[in-house]
Amino acid sequence: MRTNDDIWVREVGLRDGLQSIETIFPTEAKLDWIRLETDAGVPEIELGSFVPPKLLPQLADTKSVISAVGSEPTLHTSALVPNFRGAIDGFASGVQQLNYVLSVSEAHSQANVRKSVADAIADFGRICDYRKEHREHANVRLAAGLATVFGCTISGEIKVHSVIKVLEELLAHEPDEIVIADTVGFANPSQCREVFELVLSTVGDIPVSAHFHDTRGLGLANVGAALDAGVRRFDSSLGGLGGCPYAPGASGNIVTEDLVFMLESMGLKTGISLEGLLAARTCMVSYLTEEPTRGAFVNAGVPRGAVLASSVNRLGA
Repeated sequence: MRTNDDIWVREVGLRDGLQSIETIFPTEAKLDWIRLETDAGVPEIELGSFVPPKLLPQLADTKSVISAVGSEPTLHTSALVPNFRGAIDGFASGVQQLNYVLSVSEAHSQANVRKSVADAIADFGRICDYRKEHREHANVRLAAGLATVFGCTISGEIKVHSVIKVLEELLAHEPDEIVIADTVGFANPSQCREVFELVLSTVGDIPVSAHFHDTRGLGLANVGAALDAGVRRFDSSLGGLGGCPYAPGASGNIVTEDLVFMLESMGLKTGISLEGLLAARTCMVSYLTEEPTRGAFVNAGVPRGAVLASSVNRLGA
């Protein structure tokens, strides 16, 4: 994490957002979006996913995007990998971090990657072993993401002890980051506080990120609860794009602009320019084909007299 910032924000719109809509962005449009968010000070962008193109044609150019972005001194790059095969391609791509996601829900795991939770954990172990065996990839960070932590549209309630059991098995493989995801927007603030306190007490010094959807309007309230528990890393999507093709009823991620405004107005530095985010949003929206975007800050702006934490965000009234 940049030492002068309190919060780390990962933009996931180029992966979680684009995989959920019909529009296929040209590579150059993605690069414009990435450039604008980088200029705005976003510290990490998930550039795509190593999923077979026939399944997600929207992300078929992930390798080309990573290559074109290259090494940006102020940007940490990541990409999602669903399995060992995808991770091999990810390692070869030059991306700085691979985000492996598995589901705590057996039903969602089968629907999403067609394997059991136990097999998915074993797959992550293979990825970690591969990195150990291939020292040329030693600097590639590996994040383990737990999906459907707060509930599943297929199987319903997820018990907290099931989450901790999966987490402990993943920790045995020494991930560099843990991501806890409310994949289908089931979470409430009380539940978030309980889960993240348990997760943080279990992982020790490993960074923990929160990935919230705003399906029922509680996304930013859940961010507040996670902050209370001690979380300082959050995923979000420009304009609230996002969802999960294999989780019925899942809808948009929390809105990057709204998240940054909330954090900054609370006195927490993100290092991100809201003005820059709005420029990136304008670029993104220009390529959409009738897909809706969401967000409150884009319409309301900064309140008169408000003081935001990062000096780059002092836009005036």
